[in-house]
Amino acid sequence: MTKATGTDRKVQEITIFHDVAKALTSSLDLDSILQTIMEKMAEYFRPDTWSLLMVDEEKDELYFAIAVGTASETLKNVRLKVGEGIAGWVAKHGERLIVPDVYTDPRFAKRIDEMTKLETRSIICVPLRSKLRVLGVIQLVNVNMDHFTDQETFFLQSLCDYAAIAIENARSVEKIQELTITDDCTGLFNARHLHRTLETEVYRSSRFGYEFTVLFIDLDHFKQVNDTHGHLIGSKLLAEIGYLIKAQLRLIDYAFRYGGDEFVVLLPQTSKDSALVVARRLRDTLRTSTFCQEEGLNLNVRASMGVATFPHDAKDPHDIIRQADEMMYLVKNTSRDNIGIAQRGVMK
Repeated sequence: MTKATGTDRKVQEITIFHDVAKALTSSLDLDSILQTIMEKMAEYFRPDTWSLLMVDEEKDELYFAIAVGTASETLKNVRLKVGEGIAGWVAKHGERLIVPDVYTDPRFAKRIDEMTKLETRSIICVPLRSKLRVLGVIQLVNVNMDHFTDQETFFLQSLCDYAAIAIENARSVEKIQELTITDDCTGLFNARHLHRTLETEVYRSSRFGYEFTVLFIDLDHFKQVNDTHGHLIGSKLLAEIGYLIKAQLRLIDYAFRYGGDEFVVLLPQTSKDSALVVARRLRDTLRTSTFCQEEGLNLNVRASMGVATFPHDAKDPHDIIRQADEMMYLVKNTSRDNIGIAQRGVMK
């Protein structure tokens, strides 16, 4: 293959910058933007394998978010400690590393090659930086180092800066979306998101012939907690109960704070009898739990619950909530600390 001229490279760079800029401005989908950037990078540098490693800040580790090449499947489950290997060093120090011969560099982690059965000769690693943090690392393995000049280094850094901007933008959008659908006090979804989710669930369940069930939960005598211990303790109690509710649910279930001391649980693809198992479990867990222990209190809280199932008890989002709410009030006005079931009455 003939070596590209400087002019050819310049034209290629401009074309790639144009394509990446178009991806950045036309899509909010982070995966597709990063895929475009990585593909263009590979087209320009022609490495044997290339990957994007993201930083998992909670675990202080790197994982392979995108890996391309013969070892991509193996790399999906590989994690590096921040500081481990060349990529780990770059993530830790936030500095670019170009290593023409990895066997002369003590930072090289041989275990990845042993797992993938590949032979790494050279590595180029560039951090994806956002202000003071490193978000990830782009790694190119076995690039032809003979033609790797300052021009190529500058171009690579520019592409990595684009990738960092894309990640930061996507995270900002995610945070804004979370703020608009999340209740500040409990971390559960809010009432606005409940109505949107119910509409989606009614449509989906109608189309595929599914049932789903709604639990309406109202805490008993919650006002006494606020009156006795103050609103800060009341808020702490709501947060702990929100956490307890969420812990009893499957990944596909939804928990919402409806307002005040009211909560709603949406159980997709769940019959009334299956939902009653969940409702009983919530009731019994509340009965045996104590709250606000860190504040030196051992509060015990009970709840009145209502249960309604789509499509047997209601056919639209508004009506399913109304039915579950009415069943909750049936319990609230009689025994409290129990479950009311649409078309069946209060649980014996």
